[in-house]
Amino acid sequence: METVYDPQAFFQIGTRDPSIALPGLIRRLEPPTGPIDVVLDTDTFNEVDDQFALSYLLKQGDRLRVKALYAAPFYNEKSTGPADGMEKSYQEILTLLPLLGREDLKPLVYKGSPRYLPSEGEPVPSPAPEHLARLAAAYTPERPLYVVAIGAITNVASALLLDPSIRDKVVIVWLGGHALTWPRNNEFNLAQDIAAARVVLGCGAAVALLPCMGVVSGFQISKADLETYLKGKNPLCDYLVDTVLRDMADSPLPTWSRVIWDVTAVAWLLGGEFLEDRLEHSPIPEYGGRWSFDHNRHFIRYVYHVYRDKLFADLVEKLTQ
Repeated sequence: METVYDPQAFFQIGTRDPSIALPGLIRRLEPPTGPIDVVLDTDTFNEVDDQFALSYLLKQGDRLRVKALYAAPFYNEKSTGPADGMEKSYQEILTLLPLLGREDLKPLVYKGSPRYLPSEGEPVPSPAPEHLARLAAAYTPERPLYVVAIGAITNVASALLLDPSIRDKVVIVWLGGHALTWPRNNEFNLAQDIAAARVVLGCGAAVALLPCMGVVSGFQISKADLETYLKGKNPLCDYLVDTVLRDMADSPLPTWSRVIWDVTAVAWLLGGEFLEDRLEHSPIPEYGGRWSFDHNRHFIRYVYHVYRDKLFADLVEKLTQ
């Protein structure tokens, strides 16, 4: 795909004017009510929650029509660098699809960026953002494509930079950053690629933001939950249980619980039954590891509460089908 973009024009699309395309933006920020087209951008090998989120998404039947799955970069003790994290995530997606009975989706799995954005005006071309830019271009503000991102948001930012016109044709649901009241904003997804986060939250796109500490951190699962509700139900559930138990093998406390953050991003697409949210002016992720605020910026949808028990019950029901 030819890279054609104008960073200066991109950042002049009304990011400081909350009235820009206000009726259409507010409409896109409402949780969807009917069948929608969805893509998932995931660092699947990073933690145990991505596997739950991918499984939950693919268990929604015709309600959420999956158009693509993108592997996102990550770098921690489970990878040697962003490229290795992306490659391992790509392979993990391919491992999960047979367990979900969805091998038909293998042609729709794309490798993402091997590195983070070098700057707020430079995309990192790779198969995932190039496909996303092409795919989203076919949608409209009245019928947008929903982009669920549960890792570093490099691929999504690159797609927006490759084709800024898709800004009004997508709704981006991102699990990133901490609560706006949290003292430090050094959350993993955001901190890996702050430039990408600034692109996504600054361009005027419709964004539903799910903060980690202080909000989604309440969506936890325990060893007792795993053994009571999921273990032995089917091969997929056993894989998920084993993944969590292996990850928590060195926990110093026998009473451990584990946050499965990413499931909540999928839950936002299900109409508001499991979450509470409100409109907020888009916050600014600063390079110094904090949020800053400007009430002249456009609106986003900000999730501030998760109904843990209700969402967990639905997750168990879907995974054990």
